[in-house]
Amino acid sequence: MNTPWLDHYDSGIPHTIGTYPDKTLVEFLAQHAAARPESAAIAFKGRHLTFRELDAESDALAAAFTALGIKSGDRVALLLPNCPQFLIAEFAAWKIGAIAAPQNPLYTERELEETLGTTRPETIVVLTPFYERVKACQSATSIKRVIATNIKEYLPSHLKIAFTLLKEKKDGHRITLQKGDLWLQGLIRSGAASPKRPSLAKPDEAAVVLMSGGTTGTAKAVISTHRGLVMAGTQLSTWLGEPLAARHPSIMLPLPLFHTYGCAGAQSMTIINGIPLVLVPNPRDIGDVLQTIHHEKPALFCSVPTLFSAILEHPSVQRGKIDFSSVAGCFSGAAPLMAETKKRFERLTGGRIVEGYSLTEATMACCVNPFAGTNKIGSVGLPLPDISVKIVDADEPDHEIGTGLVGEIILSAPQLMPGFWNDPAETANALRLRSDGSLWLHTGDLGYLDDEGYLFIVDRKKDLIKTSGFQVWPREIEEVLASHPSVAEVGVAGVPDERRGEVVRAWVVLRSDAPAVDQAHLRAYCKERLAPYKVPAQVEFRSELPKTMIGKVLRRKLVAEAKAMAGTASVEREPSVV
Repeated sequence: MNTPWLDHYDSGIPHTIGTYPDKTLVEFLAQHAAARPESAAIAFKGRHLTFRELDAESDALAAAFTALGIKSGDRVALLLPNCPQFLIAEFAAWKIGAIAAPQNPLYTERELEETLGTTRPETIVVLTPFYERVKACQSATSIKRVIATNIKEYLPSHLKIAFTLLKEKKDGHRITLQKGDLWLQGLIRSGAASPKRPSLAKPDEAAVVLMSGGTTGTAKAVISTHRGLVMAGTQLSTWLGEPLAARHPSIMLPLPLFHTYGCAGAQSMTIINGIPLVLVPNPRDIGDVLQTIHHEKPALFCSVPTLFSAILEHPSVQRGKIDFSSVAGCFSGAAPLMAETKKRFERLTGGRIVEGYSLTEATMACCVNPFAGTNKIGSVGLPLPDISVKIVDADEPDHEIGTGLVGEIILSAPQLMPGFWNDPAETANALRLRSDGSLWLHTGDLGYLDDEGYLFIVDRKKDLIKTSGFQVWPREIEEVLASHPSVAEVGVAGVPDERRGEVVRAWVVLRSDAPAVDQAHLRAYCKERLAPYKVPAQVEFRSELPKTMIGKVLRRKLVAEAKAMAGTASVEREPSVV
C-alpha cells in the first residue's frame, strides 16, 4: 500500500506502535492509584481529585451498582456535563462490565426518548438541573433507576458555600427526588465498605456507546471497545509526546466527555499517562475557560475552532490579562480550523495548534498535523501510526483515485468501531471489506491526499452545494471569508433557488475590534478570490451562529431558518453572479 505520510513524521515518531497494551483504562487507573495515589487525576474548579480517590469512589459506586442489580452488559446512561461524577460513574460501570452510554445534556425530552430508545439503558445518572427532563420522559423509555448528583458535590469548600447560597436554587440545581430515585453520593457511601472486586472490563468488550450523526447524517449509537480507547490514547500520546513531556503536564478539556474527542481522546491520554484531566463543564462560559487556563496552567489545550475564536475575542484576552505561557500545544478538531484563527491564536499563546480529523465511528483514529514538522494550511495532517487513508470515487467506492483528486475519505485502523448498536444494515454500509480482506470505514467526507500524504478535507458529501450545474464546497468559501480581518466566524451553505437550484449563502459574525463592513464589501472581497459561481449571493450578519455543544456550526439549522424566512416573506436577491 502507498503510504507517503510515513516519510513526513516528526523525528522519533514510529511508523507503527507495534504491540499495544493488552489492558483497559480501568487497569491503568488502578496502576496509577497504587503507584502515585496522591497525584491529581482530575482538576475541577480548583478542586483536585487524586487517582486514589477516583479509583476508590468508582469502586464504591461499582459495588452499589451491583447491589442495585446492574450487571455486565447493561447500559448506564450519563446525562452529565464535564465533572468528576462523569468519570466516577463511567469507571464504576466499567468495573462491573457494564457499558457507559453518555447523553448530551442539551437534548430535549424528545431527543432523550430517541437516544435512550436506541440503547435501552435501565439506569441513568443525571445532574440535578436535568432531573425533571428525565422524569418527564422516563415513562416513554426503558429507564428504571434514576440517580441524581449535584454539581457542588466536588467543588472546593469556598465555592460550594457560595454556590449553595447564591446559585443552587436560582439555577435549578436544588431538587426533591421522587420516590424510588437515588442520590449518587448516597450510593458511594453505601458501597464504600464493600471489598474491592476484580474488574469485569475486558479489552475486546464494549466500553461506551456514543451518539453520532454517522456517515449519513442520521443519529446512531456507535460502539467503542475498551481496547479501542487504549489504542486511541496510545496513538495520540505518541504523536503529542512533546507537549505531554512538559514539566507539569496536564490536558485541559472544555469539550464534552460525551463526544469521542473527549472520551476516547483526552480522557484516554490522561488515564494512560497518569496526568491530570482539567475539566470545564460549560465551554460556552468563556470566562471560566480563561480562568481555568490561567490557574491550572495546562500543557495541552483541547479545543475547537469556534472556541479559539471566542477566546481571541474576549476582553480579558485582548487586555492581556490571561497567562497562556504554560500552553505548549493545542489540539483542534471536530470542525475545520480557519487559517487566520490558527495564526492569531498561535501568536497570542506561543503554543502550536495541530489540527486533527476523525469520526466517532473510528474511535479517534486520527489524522493530525505534525507537532514539530510541517503544518500545511488547510490540511488536517498525516495518518497516525497504524492508520491508513485512501480516497475513493464518491460514486464508485471500489475505485481508488489518485493524488490531488477529490473523493470520499475512507479509513482503516485497528480501533474502528465493531459497529452501530443493533443496526447491522448501517454497520454494513459504513464498514466495508475490500478485495484484499482489509476493513475500511467509509466516512461520508470528501477530501484529497497530496503527494506527501497530507489529508485535506473538502466537505461533507451531504453539504455539497450544487448551483447552476457547478459543485461548490462550503469550506472553501468559509476559508476565504474567515481570512477577512473583520470576520470572526462564518458559516456557508446552499439555499434553494428556483432558477439555479441552489445559491451560496453566508452567515457572518464580525469581530468586535475591527472595522464594520457590509454585504457588498464582503461579496467584493470574495469576487477577488473565488470563481463567480462560488461568491455568496447573500451575506447575513449575526451576533452569533448556532452550534453543537462541541462547536460545529449547524449549517442545516441556518438553512432551515432561511427556508422558513423565504416561506413567510419575499427575500431580496442579489444580482446573478454566474
